[in-house]
Amino acid sequence: MNKTPFDPTVQPVPTSVMEQVDAADSTLSNPKLAVLSLGSNLGNRLETLQGAVDALEDTPGVRVKAVSPVYETEPWGVEPGSQPSYFNAVIVLKTTLPPDSLLERAHAIEEAFHRVRDEHWGPRTIDVDIVAYADVVSDDPVLTLPHPRAHERAFVLAPWHDVDPEAQLPGRGPVTDLLAAVTREGVAARADLELRLPE
Repeated sequence: MNKTPFDPTVQPVPTSVMEQVDAADSTLSNPKLAVLSLGSNLGNRLETLQGAVDALEDTPGVRVKAVSPVYETEPWGVEPGSQPSYFNAVIVLKTTLPPDSLLERAHAIEEAFHRVRDEHWGPRTIDVDIVAYADVVSDDPVLTLPHPRAHERAFVLAPWHDVDPEAQLPGRGPVTDLLAAVTREGVAARADLELRLPE
């Protein structure tokens, strides 16, 4: 597939635009930046991811700032071909919710889309993971920050890098360097698919 030199789906949002959005958004006081990873490999995967983005935007104290391109990835930790492939994306948001409240909201969204937790690494309609919350580093077993495996997962690092090339994973360093150190095998950008940033 021929790609034009300018592909808006993989361009980072200019800082000036982000600043304008922030200046216009007077509903959040002293917000924190959080990065969430979305994944789905059951049902209408794209529609489910979009629903999760919209649900987060509808959450009081949350404003979605950027949505990554969609990636199609092979399931992690299971026999090849034993599950459908995933659609994955990363969203960057600003929030006044503390990490545990954001986690509760993530779990509520998973429940709304009938996420089932029967088996480890099992297929799921939606997976909503908090990858990073500001510069918080915590080994709390309920919510480890940053996500303990984010630094080794191309399906998190690649879309995150697309929306924020300067991003840093707390305690691990630049996302650019982390992405260069992992394999992209089984992780493919889907330029034909797009998630909408809530208006």
